[in-house]
Amino acid sequence: MAETGLILKWFPLIAIGLFVLKWVLKRVNVWIYESKLGEKKHYLPPGDLGWPFIGNMFPFLRAFKTSDPDSFVRSYFTRYGRNGVYKVHMFGNPSVIVTTPETCRRVLTDDDAFQPGWPKSTMELIGRKSFIGVSEEEHKRLRRLTAAPINGPEALSVYIKFIEDAVVADLEKWSKMGEIEFLTLVRKLTFKIIMYIFMSSESEHVMDVLEREYSNLNYGVRSMAINLPGFAYYKALKARKKLVAAFQSIVTNRRNQKKQGVSNKKKDMLDHLIDAKDENGRTLEDDEIIDVLLMYLNAGHESSGHTIMWATIFLQEHPEILQKAKEEQEMIVKKRVPGQSLTLKETRQMEYLSQVIDETLRVITFSFTAFRETKCDVQMNGYIIPKGWKVLTWFRDVHLDPETYPDPKKFDPSRWENYTPKAGTFFPFGLGGRLCPGNDLAKLEISIFLHHFLLKYRVERSNPACPVMFLPHNRPKDNCLARITKTTP
Repeated sequence: MAETGLILKWFPLIAIGLFVLKWVLKRVNVWIYESKLGEKKHYLPPGDLGWPFIGNMFPFLRAFKTSDPDSFVRSYFTRYGRNGVYKVHMFGNPSVIVTTPETCRRVLTDDDAFQPGWPKSTMELIGRKSFIGVSEEEHKRLRRLTAAPINGPEALSVYIKFIEDAVVADLEKWSKMGEIEFLTLVRKLTFKIIMYIFMSSESEHVMDVLEREYSNLNYGVRSMAINLPGFAYYKALKARKKLVAAFQSIVTNRRNQKKQGVSNKKKDMLDHLIDAKDENGRTLEDDEIIDVLLMYLNAGHESSGHTIMWATIFLQEHPEILQKAKEEQEMIVKKRVPGQSLTLKETRQMEYLSQVIDETLRVITFSFTAFRETKCDVQMNGYIIPKGWKVLTWFRDVHLDPETYPDPKKFDPSRWENYTPKAGTFFPFGLGGRLCPGNDLAKLEISIFLHHFLLKYRVERSNPACPVMFLPHNRPKDNCLARITKTTP
């Protein structure tokens, strides 16, 4: 009884002490980041900077580990209204989230006010000399040197035969394997394609090893930069070292072949990078080439692989959409000269399939945000975003806005018929000068896969109700366990 009385006596003081401690901790980031702003702090967007060091990462991660990742930004709408601009502290930095088409569009296109501001983990893992890490001038230079060999019509026409052969062979093989991890095998397929385009490598052993390291790398790209065993960033850094060593060996060997006059049967992207010269005659150094390879190979197989998987799932879940898409592909084959392979012209006649792909990209929003940093104090929606703060363009909210896309979570390709999205309402590959440089190649891969899938195959998921993971990208927790079966002999 005496102990109970003592606890009751001290409980109010303990409760008050905990309340004061919480209040102090919640003010630490305010004191660190807002006190030095002077009068400008009164014009910051609404929001909060979270706890010391971790900021708002816990509620962000908690939301994205549930079936309702949008609850994170929805909590800001509930507390502060839909003003489109909110202050937070994420990925180690004071930041602002922007959630409307107008604010996202401005952040991505106003190069005088905003520059890339990716988290430290992303910069270190993808590379400071890749597209995401270089200055605006260097970025334009890299795009000039790599655009035509990646997205140019001539290059795409060359790649299409290899892509088609790889897709046809793998679909046939998967149909005989029984239950498979569909996403895992699609990612291997898209990795094989991007490896061939960039380095003419078709060694299955080499590709399997590199693809596994890329999986480890990708899990660390959106993580906090905690370089300790057990954390995703630690494992990802080790994966980057292995990938850099592998690519350095490949680049060195290719340079030696060129010196000796040995040439590949076809000129791949690595050849273009080694031979590339800008208007001043400057060539790319090894570390620049390696970072560009790391970036392209990571983005080039991850986004395509996940989009293919989701498009296939959505089609199978909506028989009427699948039938309409299939009829379009059958019509293309019917018009084709017997024995002729798929052509680039035919892929551009796939109007309904293009709508299916765009709707898939909208619904899944492969990259939920892009990161920028203010070059100066920026006024937006009546608020000030201080110089040096990060800005996160929240694509998920734009793509799932019911005012732009009625019933936004419904998979409905018909919404794209005779519809051109307004500026800032559709960001599957970003926007502005930093638009994804491999967007045309990605859509070509997806189109070719779906063309052959629709004509001859179907997917039967083992666990249709399997929960979905949202980090680092949307995927079923079981990697889409399924069986691929033929619909025609």
